[in-house]
Amino acid sequence: MVFQRSFVITTSGRGTQEITHDINQIVQASAIDKGLCQVFCQHTSASLVLCENADPDVQRDLGVFMQQLVPDGDPRFIHTMEGKDDMPAHIRTILSNPNLSIPISKGQLALGTWQGVFLWEHRLSGHTRNICVTLVS
Repeated sequence: MVFQRSFVITTSGRGTQEITHDINQIVQASAIDKGLCQVFCQHTSASLVLCENADPDVQRDLGVFMQQLVPDGDPRFIHTMEGKDDMPAHIRTILSNPNLSIPISKGQLALGTWQGVFLWEHRLSGHTRNICVTLVS
């Protein structure tokens, strides 16, 4: 059985938003007890990460690290059509990945105790992001 749903997240700019609950709602609506959940962000300047959800300092530290690794306004980048964060956002997405696969067990995401699924907005301004969730039993 294959089950697919999409949902929309509106971001307020660069940073992470936990979307575990949104995905678990789709898993529960599917009535799939065991299987695989594939989550895909349909954008080139936002990504998905599986990360600790107990301490928000983890997401903050990830942002600090990524800013140092791929700084906005780097003079090496010529793709700046949408601003100084344009090419860095694309690189950050490639480095962090637009999709995740998570097992389904007992009708819910089989995540570890401190794991959560986060949408990571890489642009400085807010955007509307489409997330596609595909479940296979």
